[in-house]
Amino acid sequence: MGRLADQPGGDRRLSRARRTPPVSPAGDAVATTIVHAGRNGYAEGIVNPPVWRASTMLFDSIADLDAALRAPDAALFYGRRGGPTHWALEDALTALEPGAAGTKLYPSGVAAIATALLSVLAAGDHVLIADSAYDPTRLFADGFLKRFGIAATYYPPGIGAGIAALIEANTRAILIESPGSLTFEVEDVPAITAIARERGIATIMDNTWATPLRFQPLAHGCDMSVQALTKYVGGHSDLMMGSVTAAESHWARLKTTTYRLGQTVSPDDAALALRGLRTLAVRLDRHESSAIKVARWLETQPLVAQVRHPALPSCPGHEVFTRDFTGATGLFAFVLTAGGRADTAALLDDLRHFGIGFSWGGFESLAIPADFTGCRTARPADFPGPVIRLSIGLEDPDDLIADLAAGLARYAAALGA
Repeated sequence: MGRLADQPGGDRRLSRARRTPPVSPAGDAVATTIVHAGRNGYAEGIVNPPVWRASTMLFDSIADLDAALRAPDAALFYGRRGGPTHWALEDALTALEPGAAGTKLYPSGVAAIATALLSVLAAGDHVLIADSAYDPTRLFADGFLKRFGIAATYYPPGIGAGIAALIEANTRAILIESPGSLTFEVEDVPAITAIARERGIATIMDNTWATPLRFQPLAHGCDMSVQALTKYVGGHSDLMMGSVTAAESHWARLKTTTYRLGQTVSPDDAALALRGLRTLAVRLDRHESSAIKVARWLETQPLVAQVRHPALPSCPGHEVFTRDFTGATGLFAFVLTAGGRADTAALLDDLRHFGIGFSWGGFESLAIPADFTGCRTARPADFPGPVIRLSIGLEDPDDLIADLAAGLARYAAALGA
């Protein structure tokens, strides 16, 4: 395979490193797959693949250069096409998605979503996007795509097969996000993808909430699966990265679009994501169990009107969730019975174990008030009071519950309740 250790005379020039075929997990459980995937040929006898930092790759001859130009993804070519550290992460993510042809990496989740869309859309096209999608996704569609003559329509997350009525002659893509980022409605992905496949429409799913350990978009009919690796895969709130994993039907276009847009990530960040991936299964189990315990406690609180956690029967789409997902994670929201956004300072400012900040999926719990200004058009976000989104980390859930109980007491005092 042209591995470095095989070179005569101890020659270890980068030009000899070739991309090795991914090893099929062959029926292993997912917790086993994430430990071993992506190490085929890249670790050279050690546990973790090294961090390969390189921009320029050297060729031994013009003949070697010409061969590389004919197959630039077969071996080291140029830094923007990655090296063994990137390939190890890409192969590991691909192994988690049955039916995937490959994965590409991006400097953020937004960059991953944008590139996936641009790989299937052109001027004059139309795209359908879940109304509950990540707000930067909407900003990209309403700003960047609109400038290039691509129109977006936002559909209610619970529409299912009813999405057929919104498809236009020029609809080329449907962007799914399930559960939604702030209100956690669950979409009927198989129903949507069945309609899309009949019409020749590409389907892209933002699967950051579930990760492939809880839901596998390609196995449910999607053409591309997006993750913000910044969150659960990284797991430590110290990297920015996104990924798109594609079926064979969309892999070539995704690769070409990625390269032409100059999308790339640092090998150091790829190594951090690889390290986070190895512990993802055990971390998700803890996030899930703690979040459900906190969510069930919140359901009992008089100041809480509703808890938006897909694992709870009261959450919209719960029936679909139990049918399609293999489990939950640690991100959910709750709705207060009264008050306004400004009042949430009484609840959030003095929490001991929850940071106030964007993102989620790290080891520390986070809390942030949701802002629906301009981000719901298919159906208004109509709640009796503020919505608070929680990312439940790895702390003891009883400590988190005590923290929230004190916060709700402060909130009640501030409202005079």
